[in-house]
Amino acid sequence: MSSPADASVADSVRLAWPTEAPAIAELQRRSWAETFPAGTVRELLAVSLEDMARSWSDTISRPSDARLRVLVAVEQHRVVGYAITLPAGDPDADPGTDGEVDQLVIDPVARRRGHGSRLLNACVDTLRADGFGRGLWWVLAADDDLRTFVGAAGWAADGAFREIGTSEEGVRLKQVRLHTDLGDDPAA
Repeated sequence: MSSPADASVADSVRLAWPTEAPAIAELQRRSWAETFPAGTVRELLAVSLEDMARSWSDTISRPSDARLRVLVAVEQHRVVGYAITLPAGDPDADPGTDGEVDQLVIDPVARRRGHGSRLLNACVDTLRADGFGRGLWWVLAADDDLRTFVGAAGWAADGAFREIGTSEEGVRLKQVRLHTDLGDDPAA
């Protein structure tokens, strides 16, 4: 049962804290089960939860680039989603002007409560604040729900595609790259 003080806590999105690394790692592991084929999930889960949490903590505390950000969606003090923004790394992208959303994950039990929209808006605002004019995002080609969701926010396929996988002999997953013009903040 929630206390009255908890009821006043607004759902929000903010920069992640290093102490939230274990919660992010747990959420990432749960998301793999619904995102990837079983064989791929087994390979990914070979990494321990502790190692994943340590990696997230390092990424949050000591990012490899000053413009790498880990954002979290929070509901009643609990991490229910996360996203990463950073300079784009594609060969045809300019890391000075092109930013990327690397991941955007919402806990299945917390979906349809506005967390995804808040997190997506925070990603765009963060990329814009970091001086990027164009946003890029690799998504699974088969993830129609995500593509529909971000398409409604102005993201569209730019014609680039690739295949990723955990090993040469393992499952290969097709991705398409989405893009959006970050332009100026319309609220400014």
